[in-house]
Amino acid sequence: MAMAKRGGAAAGPRGLRRRALRGGAAAAVLGAAIWGGVVSASQLPPWVPAGDAPLPAWVRSARVLKRDQPLFEAPGESPRRRGSVDRNVQLPVFAARRADGCRGRWLEVGATAWVCDDAVELSAAGPINPLVRTWREMPDGLPYRYYFVGPDGSFGYRRAEAADIEEPDVQLEPGFAVAIVEERVEGGSRYGRTNSGFWVPMRDLGPVHAFAFRGAEIPAGAAQIGTAWVVSERAPLFARTGAGFARTAESKARFELVPYLEEAQGSAGKLARIAEGDGAAWISARDLRRPSASAPPPEVDVEAGERWIDVDRATQTLVAYEGRRPVFAALVSTGKGAPGSTRVTPAGTYRIWAKLLTSDMDNLEDEGAERAYRMEDVPYVQYFSKGVGLHGAFWHRSFGQVRSHGCVNLSPLDAQRLFWWTSPRLPAGWTAVLPTAHEPGTVVRVR
Repeated sequence: MAMAKRGGAAAGPRGLRRRALRGGAAAAVLGAAIWGGVVSASQLPPWVPAGDAPLPAWVRSARVLKRDQPLFEAPGESPRRRGSVDRNVQLPVFAARRADGCRGRWLEVGATAWVCDDAVELSAAGPINPLVRTWREMPDGLPYRYYFVGPDGSFGYRRAEAADIEEPDVQLEPGFAVAIVEERVEGGSRYGRTNSGFWVPMRDLGPVHAFAFRGAEIPAGAAQIGTAWVVSERAPLFARTGAGFARTAESKARFELVPYLEEAQGSAGKLARIAEGDGAAWISARDLRRPSASAPPPEVDVEAGERWIDVDRATQTLVAYEGRRPVFAALVSTGKGAPGSTRVTPAGTYRIWAKLLTSDMDNLEDEGAERAYRMEDVPYVQYFSKGVGLHGAFWHRSFGQVRSHGCVNLSPLDAQRLFWWTSPRLPAGWTAVLPTAHEPGTVVRVR
């Protein structure tokens, strides 16, 4: 489903990995020490190698000139990508160097992160606070206001003044999703600017409504994951009788979180007890999705409490761990398709090789597709196997059921939570980050 180029995530020596295992905690401490004001003023950037590529004395930062400006691991003709940064971010400048691949100077703007000064504007303003997030956490997990294109489709225009007057610059098919970042009235009609820069008539768009579902935090010391979610629209409850189980007038609604206390076999299948005492209630296990604890794969450094993620396709659940301890569980939707299909989420153990705040996803190049789709600015994307990754999904609520084109779909709130928990850590102002030997990507196991 995702469109992305693959990059490698170097694991690095075991000793180096341990210093960056807890979701980039070591890198965060280093960044705070360098950028957070715990050093004297004389030690603040820029630190410029003498005689190499001196900068004016007034330079304190570099303002990025375009959206998603690429950053690289080192200066040179064909350096490896390190990530990208947002427009107008004031990056710190730690060093300057002349090298191939840049007509001016290469600027070091983060840990193993370089940018050509052709892409920035040197500034006397202070750099971005290293402890802020590029995006603040949103109560619904959605970084933008998203809309679906209506049944008649729509058109997009590069200039708001040209909307509905001149020839359109792009056509939007019914069901496509766009992120609106600005609205304007022209000629008595309201238009919205998508994050990709096109003005679209708001009359052609229907808003995406917030979805409050989120996963469950698992208490420290819990011997097992003793909760489950209802996945049926309305799940009847049963009472135990001398003859077996009898249906009651009560029921549970979809996405309710319930305790999972014990199991029993009924005439129609397995049931789970979800209440204590005289009011003990039972529910069909078919109406539930229950995550279960699992042993870590050998790739995880258990002694260091390394963070990792386990995706269970059988139960359509995800569990996040620190070492052997489960800390968070959620419902997911993995790929729907026959065994061996490219749409099935691939089983195996991987490491996150790229994290992006958003990524456009579509199948417009698939000529054999039954239906074309395009979702702009899909939030909180974490690729772990080529173009397959974890990400938020705002276009369906089928969590707990197979649904996706191969990725692991999460509710927006759960995608947001996991994005800031995994490594590599996304530095302040960045829109994407790739791992390094000192900060490898979090392990993701799919089974």
